Amino acid sequence: MTNLAKYIKAKRKEFGLTQVDLSQKSGVGLRFVREMEQGKETLRLDKVNQVLALFGAEMAPMKLSEIQ
Repeated sequence: MTNLAKYIKAKRKEFGLTQVDLSQKSGVGLRFVREMEQGKETLRLDKVNQVLALFGAEMAPMKLSEIQ
C-alpha cells in the first residue's frame, strides 16, 4: 500500500466517511476511490487533488531527498 493510499484511508476513517461518501463529496467515482485506497500506481492527479482537497491537502512536487 502506498503512502497516498494509507493517508486517504486514514483521513476518510478519521472523518467518518465511507468510500461512497468520499466519492460523492469529492466528485470522483467510487471505483476511483477504491483504486486509490488499494494503491493503484497510475491515477489522474486532478482527481487525486479533488479528493485531497476535502482534507485540506494536495499533491505537490518534492525533492527525492525529502521523501522517506
